[in-house]
Amino acid sequence: MGVHGIHHVTAICGAAQENLDFYVGVLGLRLVKRSVNQDDPTTYHLFYADGQGTPGTALTFFPWPDLPPARAGTGRVMEVAFAVRPESLAYWQQRLARYGVTIEPATSPFGETVLRFQDPHGLRLVLVATEQERPWVPWDDSPVPPAHQLRGFHSVQLWERALAPTEQILTEVLGFRRLAQAGAWYRYAVDAGAPGQLVDVQVRSGAISGRDGRGGVHHVAWRTREVAESDRLRRALAEAGLRPTGLIDRFWFTSVYFREPGGVLFELATDGPGFSRDEDPTHLGEKLVLPPWLEAHRAAIEDALPPLRLPEPAAWP
Repeated sequence: MGVHGIHHVTAICGAAQENLDFYVGVLGLRLVKRSVNQDDPTTYHLFYADGQGTPGTALTFFPWPDLPPARAGTGRVMEVAFAVRPESLAYWQQRLARYGVTIEPATSPFGETVLRFQDPHGLRLVLVATEQERPWVPWDDSPVPPAHQLRGFHSVQLWERALAPTEQILTEVLGFRRLAQAGAWYRYAVDAGAPGQLVDVQVRSGAISGRDGRGGVHHVAWRTREVAESDRLRRALAEAGLRPTGLIDRFWFTSVYFREPGGVLFELATDGPGFSRDEDPTHLGEKLVLPPWLEAHRAAIEDALPPLRLPEPAAWP
């Protein structure tokens, strides 16, 4: 019993149009779902992913521009890493520099060559060079050539004040195994340990607690194959002394939320039904879509949301 890797990561951003321009126009991801936060329908929920919205490729955002910036600290996801081909790093160094993004070429604690940078609202992103493949579909209309497109998630990095309580939930309930250690860094993997099936934990015993805000990750969602698998894990989490929510219908997947012992908000999310449940796969993200229970409020919801336009970036080889 366990999860099968990252399903999606949800973060908080500033102005929605700036966010859209960066993730579609600069990073070349596809806007696969333009919807609203189902718990706060006055704000968008924007989903960026590969060409089909494959589970494990979607970085999503709640635009809350009035929030203060996130505070770095323990109990938070501090970096979101995407996989790219090793030969793509030079392309990304040039492309990001062209758009004025400050880049930090580096080596990860586990030996990978990486590029670190931040999005316009402060979210910490990493591109990890890897030969390992993962399920991923290119987007034909991306400004980034298919050979260099982001290939879904590689990993997420957690900061924790103490390792043992978090490790216990990762390994004894969620099905991770410890894969490597480098100083205060610990890497865990599920299934084959491919990109998208990894989580890195950095122990920072003296650090302050983190705080939600612009440029911070709200939660990370782990993949389950079906609702029954989520429910089994939900019951195991409750038996371990955590307080998971019930099963919540998000229309495109079913969710369970809980905080791991260090404070990071985790979600279990099913692979299906998927983002094409209510839209033609060739037209994902082109219009505002709502789950059926919010359709009666569409007029009021649309009035509360700022207009959005898809960027028309020129391809840059």
